Amino acid sequence: MKTFARRMLYVTTIVAMLLGCAKKGANATHASDTKDNSFTIGYCINSLNDTFQTYILAAAKETITEAGGRIEVKDATEDTIKQQDQVNSFIAKGVKGLIVVPVDTSSMDAITNAARNADIPLCYVNRNPFAGKEDSIPDGVYYVGSQEIIAGWLQGKRVGELLQGKGGVAILVGILENEGALKRTEGNKEVLTSQYPEITILAEQTANWQRDQAATITEKWIMTYDRQLNAILANNDEMALGAIKALEASNRKDVFVLGVDATLEGRNAIREGLMAATVLQDANGQGGGAAKVIIERIKGGTPDKITWVPFQLIDKDSPLLK
Repeated sequence: MKTFARRMLYVTTIVAMLLGCAKKGANATHASDTKDNSFTIGYCINSLNDTFQTYILAAAKETITEAGGRIEVKDATEDTIKQQDQVNSFIAKGVKGLIVVPVDTSSMDAITNAARNADIPLCYVNRNPFAGKEDSIPDGVYYVGSQEIIAGWLQGKRVGELLQGKGGVAILVGILENEGALKRTEGNKEVLTSQYPEITILAEQTANWQRDQAATITEKWIMTYDRQLNAILANNDEMALGAIKALEASNRKDVFVLGVDATLEGRNAIREGLMAATVLQDANGQGGGAAKVIIERIKGGTPDKITWVPFQLIDKDSPLLK
């Protein structure tokens, strides 16, 4: 537990540093270190306002600095064109490798081609531009992440058990262009329709991964469905926490809420009995894994094209919460 506490303190410190830098300009380059190291890796994050992504970034930074390297970060602020420009800027600067969290997984061809033309190794992390076509990942390009549909399966199975196979469920969806949002929702539906035919999916709506949007949507669902609403499945913990806020305001303690990511706030909500479960998405495994792939390639190795990081269901009885 002490090790975990130290890890979270480290992550919190790094996130604070990065967010402080972000205020100086969304398109600015943030250097993690000023000393001259043996190699520099460019890291393009979708948004520094995405809490879970900052955990992945912190893990990547730790791995890179421990290996004697330097990381520079650019914040795309959820803008695909800006992200493409940032990658081109890194290439022009001569970084030795690239790690990218895609803003839009369907629009990564330009980034992939730019990196390949410059002969710079590229690792996508967390959001998979090659979903369903992993066999066609080009040379010099890699992916580290989790199989998103499994998170949806795990949520669907647990909510089916909690509702004893009957009831009404609503789904809070992330940004629709993101593979994670699409596949997690698909996994929810697959399990509910195939294994729990007496559970009705009342509604699904995008809240763009955001807590405030999820709270507003949940308020409307409470008014629309009243006691028919028995559970809410959220594609991430941020939206789950927004749903919890709206449910608390309406004194609805009878609705099960499930998230994904197992963030610190998400785990605390489970401890307090506010969230039924979350699905652990291993930020350390993804961020550290992406950094290791690029470092191995920089040093002349041949890393695996794909590194799958497993999901794990977390509830009040999970050892992680002890």
